[in-house]
Amino acid sequence: MTQHLPQTYRRQLGDTGPDVAEIRSMLTMLGLLSTSASSDLFDREVDAAVRYFQQQRGLTANGVVGLETYRHLNEARWRLGDRALGYTPGALQVGDDVAHLQQRLLNMGFTPGRVDGIYGPATAQAVSEFQRNMGLHPDGALGLTTFTVLERLSRTVVGGAPHVMRETEMLLRSGPALTGKAVVIDPGHGGADHGVLAGGFSEAAVVWEIATRLEERLTALGVRTYLTRQADGGGDETQRAEFANATDANLLISLHLEGHHNPAASGVASYYYGDETRGRWSHAGKQFAGLVQRELVARCGLGDNRSHARTWTLLRSTRMAAVRIELGYLTNPGDAARIGSPELRAQAVESIAVAVQRLYLPPEDDSPTGVLHLPALA
Repeated sequence: MTQHLPQTYRRQLGDTGPDVAEIRSMLTMLGLLSTSASSDLFDREVDAAVRYFQQQRGLTANGVVGLETYRHLNEARWRLGDRALGYTPGALQVGDDVAHLQQRLLNMGFTPGRVDGIYGPATAQAVSEFQRNMGLHPDGALGLTTFTVLERLSRTVVGGAPHVMRETEMLLRSGPALTGKAVVIDPGHGGADHGVLAGGFSEAAVVWEIATRLEERLTALGVRTYLTRQADGGGDETQRAEFANATDANLLISLHLEGHHNPAASGVASYYYGDETRGRWSHAGKQFAGLVQRELVARCGLGDNRSHARTWTLLRSTRMAAVRIELGYLTNPGDAARIGSPELRAQAVESIAVAVQRLYLPPEDDSPTGVLHLPALA
């Protein structure tokens, strides 16, 4: 399998070559493509198989194999027991086998962190705890001996969602006060990447202004804030996730705007880490995405495109709850007019800040959507 691909990697309907032959091979291995077909053509059958795969994995189902989809195709080939697993800083193992291991450990009462298919330090620690309980050498690696013991054990927890209970308890234990909380604010795009350009607006410039306003608002409420980039900076999602993880923050908020060839497309949407077809998601991320979605719709008058689970890199690779907010369509005249309004931007900032506060309030102290008011700026 190809390990190092250019950032511009992109294969789609009509393409040919060895890269397409590799994609066909991976789809065939996954049972999504006929084994009788042998070709290096990205035909309609491949396009349909890729779209189905993307839909099942919580990716954008556009039929295009870019870096994100390629990584997921590569990960999907691994089954638990196919290879030895261990934690190596700087070269983390990723795959469906890791996700299966994390789920098994979680069901047995261990704490491997989020079920994200990434063998990080939390997963290694959970494996070590499992090994201690089984009288094995606690090296945090899944070798043949540990795998054999794991396979012999039946699940001690069946059904339910242990991660939901753990994340709910963590939110309650952290308390309702915002003072001392830490939030990473990610203004999308930046640098040479302007994002959507339409209606005289640049996505990167608009979200930068909203991000700096949000930083000021949260700081005034006692929140420690971090920006993933500066006004003229950039960086890909992997770099932004690494930066966010280094801050040990409670929450990440990624700000974006949409664009579409159909000018009728409009509205706000929010996204959280989740692969719900396989029962994996960030409970805190899902909860915050729902809160911020409802506040933005109620306070800003934007159309409601709802909250959705996705496995995009920034949502998946961050250790804290992470939410991506699409604040409207620059290609829609109505949305663009609202987005260009200083009043709307101020309302959007307040909506997000209110949602942050509501995330930490116990149910009995929470307020209905659009009602809660935070202390005014001094």
